[in-house]
Amino acid sequence: MNFRSDNEAPVNASILQAMIEANQGFEESYGYDTYSERFTEQCQQLFETWCEVLPLSTGTAANSIAMALSCPPYGAILCHEDAHLNRDECGAPEFYTAGAKIISIPGKHGKMDANDLDQYLANTGVHGEHESLPCTISLTQCTEAGTVYSLDELLQFKKIKEKYGLALHMDGARFANALVALGCTPAEMTWQSGIDMLSFGATKNGAMMAESLIVFNTQYIKEIKRLRKRSGHLISKMRFISAQLLRYIQDELWLKLAAHANQQAQYFFQNTQQKITFIHPVEANEVFCRLPVELIASLSEQGFEFHVWPGFNDVIRLVFSHATEQSSTDKLVQAIMQHE
Repeated sequence: MNFRSDNEAPVNASILQAMIEANQGFEESYGYDTYSERFTEQCQQLFETWCEVLPLSTGTAANSIAMALSCPPYGAILCHEDAHLNRDECGAPEFYTAGAKIISIPGKHGKMDANDLDQYLANTGVHGEHESLPCTISLTQCTEAGTVYSLDELLQFKKIKEKYGLALHMDGARFANALVALGCTPAEMTWQSGIDMLSFGATKNGAMMAESLIVFNTQYIKEIKRLRKRSGHLISKMRFISAQLLRYIQDELWLKLAAHANQQAQYFFQNTQQKITFIHPVEANEVFCRLPVELIASLSEQGFEFHVWPGFNDVIRLVFSHATEQSSTDKLVQAIMQHE
């Protein structure tokens, strides 16, 4: 019973079927196929605005191309200290930008603190050209702690980006989970909250290998397609990426899949909160909790798979996915609640 990662979940059957259907006949290559064109059109309807859409195969590519579009080699990228951009991309953002510096900002429960960010920016510039020039703010939604920035919190960062003339990027690897949690529209959580660029994730929520970079601000689209090519992510048979993404957003499939994952996490929280300690608020589909070491060992022996969080022997991360079965969650709850 896998609670280790939504990356390990199977591909949603209807998305897999969409790929099979896309395999009929011939289509133009390198993103000029009808599936990619339709996905762009659908995104513009979904987000209620014009946007440039770049289908990609990985979230790291989406994040890194966004950084290259908005931050020069002498610039600085500001993100939470635990952001994927900072901890889990093996220097890709720095590589794609040809040397930009990542500056991490602290904050509770995986959220960058807007006041700390404002204070940091207010005190930059003292050393002139000796210091990296702040250029881009990147927010992770949902955060690496499984929490979600509210619309009011996002607006705080919009004010900061406008105050200092910076770009605002959103790493939305679990964008659908955050959207369902807030109950708002895609437009409200992105460009209406000041987001210039969105790394729009689908792989964690049912796709096989499909992400996209969506750019709302024309200031950041110069040579965007060349950056994709240079990064090695101009897929020749792009239709198989775009077919996944098209099916993903059709008939609100993406929201239904994310809602199921979030509901399983909430069900777990509601039925175990009297017995275990939760490290972060449970707001989407990830749960961080503290358990006795002997209980963790017992759960592993019973076939439950999860991450024991690095640096702790008594903290685990559970990730509930679109494919998590209610029976599996029930068994996990039962195993925890019956442990003496």
